[in-house]
Amino acid sequence: MLMRTDPFREMDRIVQQLSGTSGTWSKPSFMPMDAYREGDVYVIAFDLPGVSPEAVDIDVERNMLTVRAERRPVLKADSVKMELSERPLGVFSRQVMLADTLDTERIEADYDAGVLTLRIPIAERAKPRKISISGSGRKQING
Repeated sequence: MLMRTDPFREMDRIVQQLSGTSGTWSKPSFMPMDAYREGDVYVIAFDLPGVSPEAVDIDVERNMLTVRAERRPVLKADSVKMELSERPLGVFSRQVMLADTLDTERIEADYDAGVLTLRIPIAERAKPRKISISGSGRKQING
């Protein structure tokens, strides 16, 4: 039901991790995610530690889901000297192509403990259903 849109995105993420560069609006950093089906709902969980919910933007255009977030440095007093800084800062983004069988009109978003969780129900038209036979007679198949 989900499809990666850019096969080279993982290489960009590894290079950014090794070089210690932050994401920008024109070239955002990679955002790790898990995706799974839970009954009649697809669940996508994005890791966004240290990002406030107000700094997260979720957009759906046609079947393209885009999640963008920005994590800014915490302001410190002038007397503080940074000894080590490994926590990623900057802009993070992820695009996911959603299948036509998902109901993008009813996406629910929840943010807890640095994890953004989107719940996307399967569209009613895509669910299996029984077809009843009407009438009192037998149907004849000509072949």
